[in-house]
Amino acid sequence: MSEKILSEMIDKMDKSMEAFRNDLSKIRTGRASISLFDGVKVDSYGAMMPLNQVATLTIPESRMIVIQPWDPQSLPGIEKAILKSNMGLTPANDGKVIRISVPQLTEERRKELVKQVKKSCEDFRINVRNSRRDAIDHFKKMKKDKDISEDDLFKYQEQAQKETDRFIKRIDDALVDKEKEVMEV
Repeated sequence: MSEKILSEMIDKMDKSMEAFRNDLSKIRTGRASISLFDGVKVDSYGAMMPLNQVATLTIPESRMIVIQPWDPQSLPGIEKAILKSNMGLTPANDGKVIRISVPQLTEERRKELVKQVKKSCEDFRINVRNSRRDAIDHFKKMKKDKDISEDDLFKYQEQAQKETDRFIKRIDDALVDKEKEVMEV
């Protein structure tokens, strides 16, 4: 039972880590990245579809993204979806493809993005700590119900803390990497 609680805690922490990485991938740096468009949905034949399911996205150069729709009639819908996404990117439609030039970030914008990354990092640290707290509450309840001994309680709390520290370190490492990426010119 106790191992199951630890396993569930680690699963929750893994999911938080995955969500954090997903969050970071959506934060724009000075380089072109297809992952910027992961959350963009396009109205295609009356249904909201992810952009990558209605078009091919390529990066021909470091600051350019080319979107080639499979159906040329969906160009206006794609353009509209990109403008609505508030990424600060302006699509250029030539009738066949959409070209998006990724502008150089200003120093001020870079600092704003770093603040956004740090806030996101702290939110996910809190998620990880909440997972630890829930697991420890389960262990305390088990001790109170005399399902585990005091020694087992301390052992499980220590294991939960070790896992928490490991995940917090992974989040902090990802933060440092993203900060470097955002701040490089």
